[in-house]
Amino acid sequence: MDSSSVKSFLLGARASANSFLAGYEPLVLVSTPLIGLFVASTLQSALSVVQEKGVKATLLGLFMSFIKLVPGVKKYIDAEKQKVVDKLQSGGNSKRENWRTELPGAGLGAGVLEQMKDEKRKDVAWQGKCSGTVYIGGSEFEGHFSLINEACSMFAHTNPLHMDVFQSVVRFEAEVVAMTAAMLGSKKKSSGGQICGNMTSGGTESILLAVKTSRDYMKARKGIKQPEMIIPESAHSAYDKAAQYFNIKLWRVPVDKEFQADVKAIRRFINRNTVLIVGSAPGFPHGIVDPIEELGQLASSFDICLHVDLCLGGFVLPFAQKLGYPIPPFDFSVKGVTSISADVHKYGLAPKGTSIVLYRNHDIRKHQFVAVTEWSGGLYVSPTMAGSRPGSLIAGAWAAMMALGEEGYLENTRSIMEVSKKLQKGIKDIPELFIIGRPDMTVVAFGSNVVDIFEVNDIMSSKGWHLNALQRPNSIHICMTLQHVPILDDFLRDLRESVKTVKENPGPISGGLAPIYGAAGRMPDRGMVQELLVNYMDGTC
Repeated sequence: MDSSSVKSFLLGARASANSFLAGYEPLVLVSTPLIGLFVASTLQSALSVVQEKGVKATLLGLFMSFIKLVPGVKKYIDAEKQKVVDKLQSGGNSKRENWRTELPGAGLGAGVLEQMKDEKRKDVAWQGKCSGTVYIGGSEFEGHFSLINEACSMFAHTNPLHMDVFQSVVRFEAEVVAMTAAMLGSKKKSSGGQICGNMTSGGTESILLAVKTSRDYMKARKGIKQPEMIIPESAHSAYDKAAQYFNIKLWRVPVDKEFQADVKAIRRFINRNTVLIVGSAPGFPHGIVDPIEELGQLASSFDICLHVDLCLGGFVLPFAQKLGYPIPPFDFSVKGVTSISADVHKYGLAPKGTSIVLYRNHDIRKHQFVAVTEWSGGLYVSPTMAGSRPGSLIAGAWAAMMALGEEGYLENTRSIMEVSKKLQKGIKDIPELFIIGRPDMTVVAFGSNVVDIFEVNDIMSSKGWHLNALQRPNSIHICMTLQHVPILDDFLRDLRESVKTVKENPGPISGGLAPIYGAAGRMPDRGMVQELLVNYMDGTC
Protein backbone atom coordinates (compact mmCIF):
# COMPACT_ATOMS: atom_id res chain seq x y z
CA MET A 1 0.00 0.00 0.00
CA ASP A 2 1.55 3.33 -1.14
CA SER A 3 1.41 6.65 0.77
CA SER A 4 -1.45 8.07 -1.32
CA SER A 5 -3.64 5.05 -0.49
CA VAL A 6 -2.88 5.43 3.23
CA LYS A 7 -3.70 9.14 3.10
CA SER A 8 -6.98 8.43 1.27
CA PHE A 9 -7.90 5.79 3.87
CA LEU A 10 -7.20 8.13 6.78
CA LEU A 11 -9.22 10.96 5.22
CA GLY A 12 -12.11 8.58 4.69
CA ALA A 13 -11.93 7.35 8.26
CA ARG A 14 -11.90 10.93 9.56
CA ALA A 15 -14.92 11.84 7.47
CA SER A 16 -16.83 8.79 8.72
CA ALA A 17 -15.95 9.56 12.35
CA ASN A 18 -17.00 13.21 11.99
CA SER A 19 -20.23 12.17 10.36
CA PHE A 20 -20.99 9.72 13.16
CA LEU A 21 -20.13 12.15 15.97
CA ALA A 22 -22.04 15.04 14.38
CA GLY A 23 -25.22 13.68 15.93
CA TYR A 24 -23.92 14.28 19.50
CA GLU A 25 -23.68 17.52 21.43
CA PRO A 26 -20.16 18.83 22.16
CA LEU A 27 -20.71 18.52 25.94
CA VAL A 28 -21.43 14.80 25.56
CA LEU A 29 -18.35 14.31 23.42
CA VAL A 30 -16.18 16.04 26.04
CA SER A 31 -17.72 14.47 29.13
CA THR A 32 -17.94 10.85 27.91
CA PRO A 33 -14.18 10.10 27.94
CA LEU A 34 -13.83 11.89 31.30
CA ILE A 35 -16.61 9.79 32.81
CA GLY A 36 -15.01 6.69 31.30
CA LEU A 37 -11.69 7.53 32.92
CA PHE A 38 -13.41 8.11 36.26
CA VAL A 39 -15.26 4.80 36.09
CA ALA A 40 -12.09 2.94 35.10
CA SER A 41 -10.13 4.56 37.94
CA THR A 42 -12.88 3.70 40.44
CA LEU A 43 -12.99 0.09 39.26
CA GLN A 44 -9.21 -0.16 39.47
CA SER A 45 -9.23 1.18 43.05
CA ALA A 46 -12.06 -1.19 44.02
CA LEU A 47 -10.26 -4.18 42.53
CA SER A 48 -7.09 -3.18 44.36
CA VAL A 49 -8.96 -3.06 47.69
CA VAL A 50 -10.61 -6.44 47.00
CA GLN A 51 -7.26 -7.95 46.05
CA GLU A 52 -5.62 -6.61 49.22
CA LYS A 53 -8.39 -7.32 51.76
CA GLY A 54 -10.42 -10.06 50.10
CA VAL A 55 -14.04 -10.04 48.95
CA LYS A 56 -15.51 -10.84 52.37
CA ALA A 57 -13.61 -8.12 54.25
CA THR A 58 -14.32 -5.54 51.54
CA LEU A 59 -18.07 -6.24 51.48
CA LEU A 60 -18.17 -6.23 55.28
CA GLY A 61 -16.40 -2.88 55.38
CA LEU A 62 -18.89 -1.40 52.92
CA PHE A 63 -21.80 -2.84 54.91
CA MET A 64 -20.52 -1.33 58.16
CA SER A 65 -19.99 2.04 56.45
CA PHE A 66 -23.61 2.05 55.29
CA ILE A 67 -24.89 0.87 58.69
CA LYS A 68 -23.15 3.81 60.40
CA LEU A 69 -25.12 6.20 58.18
CA VAL A 70 -28.32 5.12 59.93
CA PRO A 71 -29.27 7.81 62.50
CA GLY A 72 -28.17 6.80 65.99
CA VAL A 73 -26.20 3.73 64.95
CA LYS A 74 -22.80 5.41 64.77
CA LYS A 75 -23.39 7.07 68.15
CA TYR A 76 -24.31 3.72 69.69
CA ILE A 77 -21.25 1.97 68.18
CA ASP A 78 -18.94 4.75 69.41
CA ALA A 79 -20.39 4.47 72.92
CA GLU A 80 -19.85 0.71 72.96
CA LYS A 81 -16.28 1.12 71.69
CA GLN A 82 -15.58 3.61 74.48
CA LYS A 83 -16.77 1.06 77.04
CA VAL A 84 -14.23 -1.42 75.69
CA VAL A 85 -11.48 1.23 75.72
CA ASP A 86 -12.28 2.12 79.33
CA LYS A 87 -12.14 -1.57 80.22
CA LEU A 88 -8.73 -1.96 78.57
CA GLN A 89 -7.35 1.05 80.40
CA SER A 90 -8.56 -0.46 83.70
CA GLY A 91 -8.56 2.70 85.75
CA GLY A 92 -5.44 4.15 84.18
CA ASN A 93 -7.08 7.55 83.77
CA SER A 94 -7.65 7.84 87.53
CA LYS A 95 -3.92 7.34 88.12
CA ARG A 96 -3.13 10.20 85.74
CA GLU A 97 -5.12 12.70 87.78
CA ASN A 98 -2.16 13.36 90.07
CA TRP A 99 0.44 13.48 87.33
CA ARG A 100 2.37 16.75 87.06
CA THR A 101 1.49 19.06 84.16
CA GLU A 102 3.82 22.00 84.97
CA LEU A 103 7.36 22.60 86.18
CA PRO A 104 7.75 22.97 89.95
CA GLY A 105 8.19 26.58 91.03
CA ALA A 106 11.37 25.78 92.92
CA GLY A 107 13.62 22.97 91.80
CA LEU A 108 13.89 19.87 94.00
CA GLY A 109 17.65 19.57 93.62
CA ALA A 110 19.08 16.23 94.71
CA GLY A 111 15.79 15.57 96.50
CA VAL A 112 14.32 14.55 93.17
CA LEU A 113 16.21 11.25 93.49
CA GLU A 114 14.28 10.31 96.62
CA GLN A 115 11.03 11.10 94.84
CA MET A 116 12.08 8.89 91.94
CA LYS A 117 12.87 6.05 94.35
CA ASP A 118 9.39 6.40 95.86
CA GLU A 119 7.81 6.20 92.38
CA LYS A 120 9.95 3.20 91.47
CA ARG A 121 8.73 1.32 94.54
CA LYS A 122 5.18 1.57 93.15
CA ASP A 123 6.06 -0.47 90.04
CA VAL A 124 4.66 -3.99 89.97
CA ALA A 125 6.95 -6.86 90.91
CA TRP A 126 8.53 -7.95 87.64
CA GLN A 127 11.36 -10.18 88.84
CA GLY A 128 10.79 -13.48 87.06
CA LYS A 129 7.12 -12.70 86.43
CA CYS A 130 7.21 -11.21 82.92
CA SER A 131 7.34 -12.76 79.49
CA GLY A 132 10.58 -11.39 78.07
CA THR A 133 10.78 -7.75 79.25
CA VAL A 134 13.85 -8.11 81.52
CA TYR A 135 16.50 -10.47 80.18
CA ILE A 136 19.29 -10.01 82.73
CA GLY A 137 19.26 -12.45 85.62
CA GLY A 138 19.59 -11.73 89.33
CA SER A 139 18.99 -8.56 91.31
CA GLU A 140 19.01 -5.17 89.63
CA PHE A 141 21.39 -3.85 92.29
CA GLU A 142 24.28 -6.25 91.70
CA GLY A 143 26.16 -8.29 89.13
CA HIS A 144 25.55 -7.57 85.46
CA PHE A 145 22.84 -5.04 86.25
CA SER A 146 25.28 -2.99 88.31
CA LEU A 147 27.98 -3.23 85.64
CA ILE A 148 25.90 -1.84 82.77
CA ASN A 149 24.36 0.81 85.01
CA GLU A 150 27.83 2.11 85.84
CA ALA A 151 28.90 1.94 82.19
CA CYS A 152 25.84 3.95 81.11
CA SER A 153 26.37 6.50 83.86
CA MET A 154 29.99 7.01 82.80
CA PHE A 155 28.91 8.02 79.27
CA ALA A 156 25.53 9.66 80.03
CA HIS A 157 26.59 12.98 78.48
CA THR A 158 27.92 11.58 75.18
CA ASN A 159 26.44 11.70 71.68
CA PRO A 160 27.98 9.87 68.69
CA LEU A 161 26.61 12.59 66.40
CA HIS A 162 29.70 14.52 67.52
CA MET A 163 32.14 11.85 66.41
CA ASP A 164 35.11 14.21 66.56
CA VAL A 165 34.45 14.80 70.27
CA PHE A 166 33.23 11.46 71.65
CA GLN A 167 35.63 9.17 69.83
CA SER A 168 35.37 6.48 72.51
CA VAL A 169 31.64 6.01 71.85
CA VAL A 170 32.23 5.96 68.08
CA ARG A 171 34.71 3.14 68.62
CA PHE A 172 32.31 1.29 70.93
CA GLU A 173 29.55 1.36 68.28
CA ALA A 174 31.86 0.13 65.53
CA GLU A 175 33.06 -2.75 67.71
CA VAL A 176 29.56 -3.74 68.86
CA VAL A 177 28.46 -3.86 65.21
CA ALA A 178 31.55 -5.83 64.16
CA MET A 179 31.25 -8.34 67.01
CA THR A 180 27.56 -8.89 66.26
CA ALA A 181 28.29 -9.29 62.55
CA ALA A 182 30.93 -11.93 63.35
CA MET A 183 28.34 -13.88 65.37
CA LEU A 184 25.97 -13.73 62.38
CA GLY A 185 28.27 -14.96 59.63
CA SER A 186 30.55 -12.09 58.59
CA LYS A 187 33.67 -14.27 58.98
CA LYS A 188 32.29 -16.99 56.71
CA LYS A 189 33.41 -16.93 53.08
CA SER A 190 29.81 -17.17 51.83
CA SER A 191 28.97 -13.81 53.47
CA GLY A 192 31.05 -11.92 50.92
CA GLY A 193 33.25 -10.28 53.55
CA GLN A 194 31.54 -6.88 53.46
CA ILE A 195 28.96 -7.13 56.27
CA CYS A 196 28.33 -3.69 57.76
CA GLY A 197 25.72 -1.95 59.87
CA ASN A 198 24.76 0.46 62.63
CA MET A 199 23.31 0.55 66.13
CA THR A 200 19.69 1.63 66.55
CA SER A 201 17.22 2.30 69.36
CA GLY A 202 15.56 -1.12 69.14
CA GLY A 203 14.21 -3.85 66.92
CA THR A 204 11.50 -1.68 65.41
CA GLU A 205 13.97 0.96 64.23
CA SER A 206 16.27 -1.75 62.88
CA ILE A 207 13.39 -3.22 60.86
CA LEU A 208 12.22 0.23 59.71
CA LEU A 209 15.70 1.04 58.44
CA ALA A 210 16.07 -2.33 56.70
CA VAL A 211 12.74 -1.84 54.91
CA LYS A 212 13.52 1.76 53.89
CA THR A 213 16.97 0.73 52.69
CA SER A 214 15.60 -2.22 50.70
CA ARG A 215 13.00 0.03 49.06
CA ASP A 216 15.57 2.61 47.97
CA TYR A 217 18.14 -0.01 46.94
CA MET A 218 15.65 -1.76 44.68
CA LYS A 219 14.50 1.56 43.23
CA ALA A 220 18.09 2.36 42.29
CA ARG A 221 18.77 -1.11 40.88
CA LYS A 222 15.48 -1.97 39.19
CA GLY A 223 13.59 1.34 38.96
CA ILE A 224 10.71 0.14 41.20
CA LYS A 225 8.49 3.14 42.00
CA GLN A 226 5.47 1.36 43.50
CA PRO A 227 7.20 -0.92 46.01
CA GLU A 228 5.61 -3.96 47.63
CA MET A 229 6.82 -6.33 50.33
CA ILE A 230 5.61 -9.77 51.39
CA ILE A 231 5.64 -11.01 54.98
CA PRO A 232 4.30 -14.08 56.82
CA GLU A 233 1.45 -13.29 59.22
CA SER A 234 3.81 -14.27 62.05
CA ALA A 235 6.23 -11.43 61.14
CA HIS A 236 6.56 -8.56 63.60
CA SER A 237 4.13 -5.63 63.43
CA ALA A 238 7.09 -3.33 62.80
CA TYR A 239 6.71 -4.23 59.11
CA ASP A 240 3.17 -2.83 59.14
CA LYS A 241 4.57 0.36 60.64
CA ALA A 242 7.27 0.48 57.95
CA ALA A 243 4.68 -0.02 55.21
CA GLN A 244 2.68 2.94 56.51
CA TYR A 245 5.71 5.17 57.07
CA PHE A 246 7.38 4.47 53.72
CA ASN A 247 4.36 4.02 51.44
CA ILE A 248 4.99 0.37 50.64
CA LYS A 249 2.19 -2.04 49.77
CA LEU A 250 2.17 -4.88 52.28
CA TRP A 251 1.08 -8.43 51.55
CA ARG A 252 0.58 -10.58 54.66
CA VAL A 253 0.64 -14.29 53.83
CA PRO A 254 -0.70 -17.10 56.09
CA VAL A 255 1.87 -19.43 57.63
CA ASP A 256 1.94 -23.17 56.92
CA LYS A 257 0.65 -25.92 59.21
CA GLU A 258 3.95 -25.83 61.14
CA PHE A 259 3.47 -22.07 61.75
CA GLN A 260 6.48 -21.26 59.56
CA ALA A 261 6.63 -18.88 56.62
CA ASP A 262 4.97 -20.58 53.64
CA VAL A 263 7.56 -20.18 50.88
CA LYS A 264 5.24 -21.37 48.09
CA ALA A 265 2.53 -18.93 49.20
CA ILE A 266 5.03 -16.07 49.32
CA ARG A 267 6.23 -16.93 45.82
CA ARG A 268 2.69 -16.51 44.46
CA PHE A 269 2.64 -12.89 45.62
CA ILE A 270 5.95 -11.87 44.04
CA ASN A 271 5.62 -9.50 41.08
CA ARG A 272 7.64 -6.83 39.28
CA ASN A 273 7.06 -4.35 42.16
CA THR A 274 8.29 -6.65 44.94
CA VAL A 275 11.30 -5.20 46.75
CA LEU A 276 11.45 -7.35 49.89
CA ILE A 277 10.43 -10.63 51.48
CA VAL A 278 10.86 -11.43 55.16
CA GLY A 279 11.75 -14.29 57.47
CA SER A 280 12.09 -14.50 61.26
CA ALA A 281 14.50 -16.47 63.43
CA PRO A 282 12.49 -17.00 65.47
CA GLY A 283 9.08 -15.36 65.04
CA PHE A 284 7.78 -13.44 68.05
CA PRO A 285 4.41 -15.25 68.41
CA HIS A 286 5.48 -18.90 68.53
CA GLY A 287 9.29 -18.96 68.74
CA ILE A 288 9.65 -20.86 65.47
CA VAL A 289 12.46 -20.27 62.95
CA ASP A 290 11.29 -19.72 59.38
CA PRO A 291 12.93 -21.65 56.48
CA ILE A 292 15.57 -18.99 55.81
CA GLU A 293 17.49 -21.08 53.25
CA GLU A 294 14.39 -21.56 51.11
CA LEU A 295 13.50 -17.87 51.42
CA GLY A 296 17.08 -17.01 50.42
CA GLN A 297 16.79 -19.15 47.30
CA LEU A 298 13.50 -17.45 46.47
CA ALA A 299 14.96 -13.97 46.94
CA SER A 300 18.01 -14.82 44.83
CA SER A 301 15.95 -16.28 41.99
CA PHE A 302 13.84 -13.11 41.74
CA ASP A 303 16.73 -10.72 42.52
CA ILE A 304 14.93 -9.10 45.47
CA CYS A 305 15.89 -8.37 49.07
CA LEU A 306 15.43 -10.71 52.04
CA HIS A 307 15.43 -9.40 55.60
CA VAL A 308 15.84 -11.79 58.51
CA ASP A 309 14.44 -10.65 61.85
CA LEU A 310 16.87 -11.94 64.49
CA CYS A 311 15.79 -9.44 67.12
CA LEU A 312 14.97 -12.31 69.49
CA GLY A 313 17.40 -14.91 68.24
CA GLY A 314 20.52 -12.91 67.38
CA PHE A 315 22.24 -13.53 70.72
CA VAL A 316 20.89 -17.07 71.24
CA LEU A 317 20.86 -19.04 67.98
CA PRO A 318 24.61 -18.70 67.18
CA PHE A 319 25.46 -20.08 70.62
CA ALA A 320 22.70 -22.69 70.54
CA GLN A 321 24.26 -24.02 67.34
CA LYS A 322 27.64 -24.29 69.07
CA LEU A 323 25.97 -26.15 71.94
CA GLY A 324 24.67 -28.73 69.47
CA TYR A 325 21.02 -27.72 69.15
CA PRO A 326 19.55 -28.50 65.69
CA ILE A 327 19.17 -24.89 64.53
CA PRO A 328 18.61 -24.43 60.76
CA PRO A 329 20.77 -21.84 58.91
CA PHE A 330 19.61 -18.27 59.54
CA ASP A 331 22.44 -15.75 59.01
CA PHE A 332 24.57 -14.19 56.25
CA SER A 333 25.99 -17.60 55.37
CA VAL A 334 22.65 -18.09 53.58
CA LYS A 335 22.74 -16.81 50.01
CA GLY A 336 20.03 -14.23 49.37
CA VAL A 337 19.94 -12.68 52.86
CA THR A 338 20.52 -8.95 52.34
CA SER A 339 19.87 -7.58 55.85
CA ILE A 340 19.48 -8.73 59.46
CA SER A 341 18.19 -7.09 62.64
CA ALA A 342 19.38 -8.25 66.08
CA ASP A 343 18.58 -6.75 69.48
CA VAL A 344 21.43 -6.40 71.94
CA HIS A 345 19.00 -5.33 74.67
CA LYS A 346 17.34 -8.75 74.77
CA TYR A 347 19.56 -11.78 75.11
CA GLY A 348 22.64 -9.63 74.54
CA LEU A 349 21.90 -8.36 78.07
CA ALA A 350 22.57 -4.73 77.12
CA PRO A 351 20.59 -1.70 78.39
CA LYS A 352 17.19 -1.06 76.83
CA GLY A 353 17.34 0.86 73.57
CA THR A 354 20.13 -1.04 71.78
CA SER A 355 19.77 -3.02 68.56
CA ILE A 356 21.78 -3.69 65.40
CA VAL A 357 20.85 -3.54 61.73
CA LEU A 358 23.29 -5.29 59.39
CA TYR A 359 23.63 -5.38 55.58
CA ARG A 360 25.43 -7.77 53.26
CA ASN A 361 27.50 -4.97 51.72
CA HIS A 362 28.09 -1.23 51.67
CA ASP A 363 26.23 -0.73 48.38
CA ILE A 364 23.02 -1.72 50.16
CA ARG A 365 23.71 0.18 53.40
CA LYS A 366 24.36 3.47 51.60
CA HIS A 367 20.64 3.65 50.88
CA GLN A 368 19.99 3.80 54.63
CA PHE A 369 21.75 7.15 55.01
CA VAL A 370 20.19 10.59 54.58
CA ALA A 371 22.48 13.30 53.18
CA VAL A 372 21.36 16.95 52.96
CA THR A 373 23.35 19.41 50.83
CA GLU A 374 21.10 22.51 50.68
CA TRP A 375 20.52 23.26 54.39
CA SER A 376 21.64 26.66 55.62
CA GLY A 377 22.96 24.91 58.73
CA GLY A 378 25.66 23.29 56.64
CA LEU A 379 26.23 19.89 55.07
CA TYR A 380 24.43 17.12 56.98
CA VAL A 381 24.46 13.35 56.87
CA SER A 382 22.91 10.90 59.34
CA PRO A 383 23.13 7.08 59.43
CA THR A 384 19.91 6.21 61.32
CA MET A 385 16.48 7.68 62.07
CA ALA A 386 17.69 9.67 65.06
CA GLY A 387 20.18 12.51 64.76
CA SER A 388 21.42 12.74 68.33
CA ARG A 389 21.77 9.35 69.96
CA PRO A 390 22.54 8.37 73.57
CA GLY A 391 26.18 7.35 73.79
CA SER A 392 25.42 5.89 77.22
CA LEU A 393 23.42 3.03 75.69
CA ILE A 394 26.14 2.29 73.13
CA ALA A 395 28.68 2.16 75.95
CA GLY A 396 26.37 -0.08 77.97
CA ALA A 397 26.03 -2.50 75.04
CA TRP A 398 29.81 -2.62 74.54
CA ALA A 399 30.32 -3.22 78.26
CA ALA A 400 27.76 -6.05 78.26
CA MET A 401 29.34 -7.87 75.33
CA MET A 402 32.90 -7.41 76.56
CA ALA A 403 32.02 -8.45 80.13
CA LEU A 404 30.24 -11.65 79.08
CA GLY A 405 32.37 -12.76 76.14
CA GLU A 406 31.65 -15.93 74.19
CA GLU A 407 31.88 -18.13 77.29
CA GLY A 408 29.30 -16.01 79.13
CA TYR A 409 26.83 -16.10 76.26
CA LEU A 410 27.31 -19.85 75.84
CA GLU A 411 26.57 -20.45 79.51
CA ASN A 412 23.50 -18.16 79.44
CA THR A 413 22.21 -19.86 76.29
CA ARG A 414 22.68 -23.29 77.87
CA SER A 415 20.60 -22.19 80.89
CA ILE A 416 17.69 -20.65 79.01
CA MET A 417 17.52 -23.37 76.36
CA GLU A 418 17.42 -26.06 79.07
CA VAL A 419 14.72 -24.25 81.05
CA SER A 420 12.71 -23.76 77.84
CA LYS A 421 12.79 -27.50 77.14
CA LYS A 422 11.65 -28.19 80.71
CA LEU A 423 8.85 -25.66 80.23
CA GLN A 424 7.66 -27.45 77.08
CA LYS A 425 7.61 -30.77 78.91
CA GLY A 426 5.70 -29.21 81.80
CA ILE A 427 3.06 -27.77 79.47
CA LYS A 428 2.68 -31.10 77.64
CA ASP A 429 1.99 -32.72 81.00
CA ILE A 430 -1.11 -30.52 81.38
CA PRO A 431 -3.70 -32.46 79.30
CA GLU A 432 -5.93 -29.44 78.64
CA LEU A 433 -3.12 -27.54 76.87
CA PHE A 434 -1.19 -27.97 73.63
CA ILE A 435 1.95 -26.27 72.35
CA ILE A 436 1.76 -24.24 69.13
CA GLY A 437 4.11 -25.77 66.56
CA ARG A 438 7.62 -26.87 67.50
CA PRO A 439 9.46 -24.02 69.26
CA ASP A 440 13.10 -23.69 68.21
CA MET A 441 14.27 -21.38 70.96
CA THR A 442 13.00 -19.77 74.17
CA VAL A 443 9.50 -18.60 73.22
CA VAL A 444 6.79 -21.17 73.94
CA ALA A 445 3.17 -20.54 72.90
CA PHE A 446 0.29 -22.72 74.05
CA GLY A 447 -3.47 -22.94 73.57
CA SER A 448 -6.39 -25.15 74.53
CA ASN A 449 -9.38 -26.88 72.99
CA VAL A 450 -10.84 -27.53 76.44
CA VAL A 451 -10.74 -24.22 78.34
CA ASP A 452 -10.76 -20.54 77.33
CA ILE A 453 -7.03 -19.77 77.14
CA PHE A 454 -7.67 -16.06 77.71
CA GLU A 455 -9.49 -16.87 80.96
CA VAL A 456 -6.42 -18.90 81.95
CA ASN A 457 -4.32 -15.84 81.17
CA ASP A 458 -6.54 -13.69 83.41
CA ILE A 459 -6.07 -16.12 86.32
CA MET A 460 -2.32 -16.10 85.73
CA SER A 461 -2.40 -12.30 85.73
CA SER A 462 -4.16 -12.35 89.09
CA LYS A 463 -1.23 -14.42 90.37
CA GLY A 464 1.23 -11.75 89.22
CA TRP A 465 2.33 -13.21 85.86
CA HIS A 466 2.54 -11.00 82.76
CA LEU A 467 2.16 -13.15 79.63
CA ASN A 468 1.42 -12.29 75.99
CA ALA A 469 -2.03 -12.96 74.51
CA LEU A 470 -1.92 -14.13 70.87
CA GLN A 471 -4.45 -14.70 68.10
CA ARG A 472 -4.81 -16.98 65.05
CA PRO A 473 -4.98 -19.28 66.92
CA ASN A 474 -6.04 -17.97 70.33
CA SER A 475 -3.12 -18.70 72.63
CA ILE A 476 -0.65 -17.18 75.08
CA HIS A 477 3.10 -17.35 75.20
CA ILE A 478 5.98 -16.81 77.55
CA CYS A 479 9.45 -15.73 76.44
CA MET A 480 11.91 -17.37 78.82
CA THR A 481 14.83 -15.34 80.16
CA LEU A 482 17.48 -15.75 82.85
CA GLN A 483 14.89 -14.36 85.27
CA HIS A 484 12.83 -17.54 84.80
CA VAL A 485 15.55 -20.11 85.38
CA PRO A 486 15.06 -20.32 89.18
CA ILE A 487 11.26 -20.04 89.20
CA LEU A 488 10.08 -22.43 86.47
CA ASP A 489 8.42 -24.77 88.97
CA ASP A 490 6.43 -21.82 90.39
CA PHE A 491 5.21 -20.93 86.91
CA LEU A 492 4.11 -24.48 86.06
CA ARG A 493 2.36 -24.85 89.42
CA ASP A 494 0.40 -21.63 88.90
CA LEU A 495 -0.40 -22.62 85.30
CA ARG A 496 -1.80 -26.00 86.39
CA GLU A 497 -3.89 -24.33 89.08
CA SER A 498 -5.17 -21.69 86.65
CA VAL A 499 -6.23 -24.31 84.09
CA LYS A 500 -7.98 -26.29 86.84
CA THR A 501 -9.79 -23.17 88.08
CA VAL A 502 -11.07 -22.25 84.60
CA LYS A 503 -12.10 -25.83 83.86
CA GLU A 504 -14.07 -26.12 87.09
CA ASN A 505 -15.47 -22.56 87.00
CA PRO A 506 -15.59 -21.37 83.37
CA GLY A 507 -16.42 -17.76 82.69
CA PRO A 508 -14.60 -14.43 82.93
CA ILE A 509 -13.29 -13.20 86.27
CA SER A 510 -14.03 -9.71 87.57
CA GLY A 511 -11.71 -7.23 85.88
CA GLY A 512 -10.43 -9.84 83.43
CA LEU A 513 -9.78 -9.05 79.78
CA ALA A 514 -10.71 -12.49 78.37
CA PRO A 515 -14.09 -11.31 76.98
CA ILE A 516 -12.43 -8.43 75.16
CA TYR A 517 -9.64 -10.55 73.66
CA GLY A 518 -12.15 -13.21 72.66
CA ALA A 519 -14.54 -10.70 71.08
CA ALA A 520 -11.71 -8.94 69.24
CA GLY A 521 -10.57 -12.25 67.76
CA ARG A 522 -14.07 -13.08 66.54
CA MET A 523 -14.98 -9.59 65.31
CA PRO A 524 -15.15 -9.75 61.49
CA ASP A 525 -14.81 -5.97 61.04
CA ARG A 526 -11.07 -5.57 61.61
CA GLY A 527 -11.39 -1.84 60.95
CA MET A 528 -13.41 -1.54 64.15
CA VAL A 529 -10.75 -3.46 66.08
CA GLN A 530 -8.16 -1.06 64.69
CA GLU A 531 -10.24 1.92 65.87
CA LEU A 532 -10.43 0.39 69.34
CA LEU A 533 -6.66 0.07 69.50
CA VAL A 534 -6.10 3.64 68.31
CA ASN A 535 -8.61 5.03 70.84
CA TYR A 536 -6.98 2.99 73.60
CA MET A 537 -3.53 4.31 72.72
CA ASP A 538 -4.79 7.89 72.43
CA GLY A 539 -6.12 7.70 75.97
CA THR A 540 -3.01 6.03 77.36
CA CYS A 541 -0.06 8.09 76.20
